[in-house]
Amino acid sequence: MELTTDKVFTNFEQSLQEFKDSGALTKKEKASKLASHIDILSLTRSGLAFLYGKSVELDRAEFFKGTSWNDPDKLVPYLVKGTLKYGHPSSSFETLSELRMLRYAKGEDVHEEVSAEDAQRFLEEVIVHNLEFALREPTEETRMRMPERELKKVFNLFGFIMSEMELKGVYEKLVEEVRLICEQRPIRTSKARELISLVNRRFDTSGDSKTDTAIRVYINALYAPSKGAKTHEGKEAYQAFLENTDQETLAEEAAEMGEYMNATGLVSGYQAIFLKYIVKAQPDLVPTCLDLNDRGSAEWDKYHELVTPLILETVSWDNCQCIYGLARMLRKNLFSRRAVRVGLENLRKIKINPQVEKRILKSLANRDEEVTALQYLIGGSIKVLGQPLGVGQGNNPTCQSARGISMWSQHSPAKLIDMIITVATQNNLIMRFENQNLVSNNLIKGLVDQLDYNLDVVSVVLVPHLDKIYNEMMRLSAGRLDDPHKWVNPAMYGQWIQVGFASCYDYLSNSIMDFPGFTRIFYAAFHPDYNGNQHMVYPNPVGIFITSNKGDMIGFHAVSLLRVDRSPDGEVRAYFLNPNNEGRQDWGQDILPSVYGKGEKKGESSLPFHQFAARIYAYHYSTLDVKGRLNQVPAEEIERVEKLGRESWGKSYTWNQQTKLW
Repeated sequence: MELTTDKVFTNFEQSLQEFKDSGALTKKEKASKLASHIDILSLTRSGLAFLYGKSVELDRAEFFKGTSWNDPDKLVPYLVKGTLKYGHPSSSFETLSELRMLRYAKGEDVHEEVSAEDAQRFLEEVIVHNLEFALREPTEETRMRMPERELKKVFNLFGFIMSEMELKGVYEKLVEEVRLICEQRPIRTSKARELISLVNRRFDTSGDSKTDTAIRVYINALYAPSKGAKTHEGKEAYQAFLENTDQETLAEEAAEMGEYMNATGLVSGYQAIFLKYIVKAQPDLVPTCLDLNDRGSAEWDKYHELVTPLILETVSWDNCQCIYGLARMLRKNLFSRRAVRVGLENLRKIKINPQVEKRILKSLANRDEEVTALQYLIGGSIKVLGQPLGVGQGNNPTCQSARGISMWSQHSPAKLIDMIITVATQNNLIMRFENQNLVSNNLIKGLVDQLDYNLDVVSVVLVPHLDKIYNEMMRLSAGRLDDPHKWVNPAMYGQWIQVGFASCYDYLSNSIMDFPGFTRIFYAAFHPDYNGNQHMVYPNPVGIFITSNKGDMIGFHAVSLLRVDRSPDGEVRAYFLNPNNEGRQDWGQDILPSVYGKGEKKGESSLPFHQFAARIYAYHYSTLDVKGRLNQVPAEEIERVEKLGRESWGKSYTWNQQTKLW
């Protein structure tokens, strides 16, 4: 726990006394000084605990007088997020107000207009509306708008509140959050695991409600994925159980574990112990333990001599999540590719560069000292290869790099493995751009100022180098009469990126050019009603305008359009990878990306086609394929898309309807 020095407490007490003693003319100045002390104290847990004890005293001293927080019975939970995002001094007043409300909720102080039940409900709603802070997983918008210092304050505040109050009222919301996180099958599962642990610690989940039944699946997946694990808790006890049980029981254990893993995307440490045991003692149970389909089982039968040492060398209690990636690799027949097999064999034998090893170990929370950096890297590589849509950028402005790792994993896995080996051993990377070799270690820094290590291991290894190379490609392409991505994307990601390129955003004039023509091409290239019902073969690197929940322009973002298809109810939808760790953000205008229930595959986000079209500014396409199809796109469809664009991000730009020669 972080501690605040005695001097800070003393300064606060002195400032509080000055505030109490001040007259009407200096009251506001003294309150501002006091708020500055609150700002400092909010940075540590001990500081928050101190403020918690002082919050009602400050209220009674009329600290909130003349502010929006003066009447706690009139506060609106939904508005808390905006105030916290606004920064100091607003965030400091908001912090103290929440601590005051927590005292009322716990009955440690009384307010004549706010009952303990009222305060409790208020804080429950605040948590529900601010899960990104409660779970320390800020959205793209939040990362771009909030300084690191303010984020630290807010994370501390919600950590303190959630440790001190009853959370029964947010139970159902938290369970739904677990489900929607896991539906996206992220490679980094720490957020889901922390939330499941929180629910397991703080709630009685033994009832018969739908919520109880649903969350028990996730709790069991982590802590009791089989009858044996439930009755023999702990590594040693479970290992001893396996060594003294019969084949029928082992088969039951394998089936239960496989089902839990496939249902949730989560892997328990018990499954690591079990898999390492049966791979030697009863290898015919491995397909059941991994819940493989017929293709995956055939792959295991054919390549078990290669996969077995991978399991024995890599899988461990702390490195268990890679088992899910391994199952996905087998299901996709990745081991049938010679280049992948050779790449993995080479990866097993490398010596990791000391600087890269430091980065890997720094990214691991509560790492097992017995697991080496190489074991974590191999496990991380297996996860990325098995879950191409689970890659996230963390709190870094590196969506382009995350998108690249995902694309290579899907369509050039051997290239990705080779890249991992090169960077892991050399801490350097070379990529070619227009007859130039770009050497990452010779380049200036990219978009990342200071890497946030809340990333999967492969990203921690590759992103610092990919980011610098991408930035250099953009720099070399700047000043041309078109969007630099036109040249950078094919060079960065691969020559299977279509050579046709359309962008409605003009860099030189900072304006929107020929949006109707831009939209018409997008429909003719990708909408099944107008492109001859052609399906996409490769992901398309698409640039989008990120907007707030009010539709206001925030910035640019890189996603991959994966496919366009009809949902189960017949609606044409765009299915895409959003590498910003969370595919469900509210983009305003009722544009709410879905991650489940609309025909999405695990890891995909989706929107109705016209809504997705209303947020894009650049894409690649086949110039030959759209010829003769442009006139088939109805004008009213283009007008619908343009209206959404103009009334949201479009307000930030001048619109030029001059026809552009694409």
